[in-house]
Amino acid sequence: MLRHIVFFSAKPGVAPEEIRDGLLQLAAIPGATSFEVVLNTKQDLFANEVDVVVYAEFPDAETLAAYKAHPVYAECVQVVKPLRELRFSVDIPAGSSRGGGKEN
Repeated sequence: MLRHIVFFSAKPGVAPEEIRDGLLQLAAIPGATSFEVVLNTKQDLFANEVDVVVYAEFPDAETLAAYKAHPVYAECVQVVKPLRELRFSVDIPAGSSRGGGKEN
């Protein structure tokens, strides 16, 4: 299983809710076993630049690739890209080792 996590920051003058609302259309794409779009609660003591987070889980890399190739994904990019300042994405295997590469 892959965890797909994407972080967004809003451009100045753009409400993070606009980005969240645009990203919610991704829920219509089949394949994710878990899917969330949430606003950052900004509780960190050091950095709070991230405004919106997409968290999704996919059974495998092929399903994630199909999700990214879906027409709704392209439509969502057209809506959200002009609203965002930064976008960071990570795809990590679920159950990855912990503690610096050592299994706990």
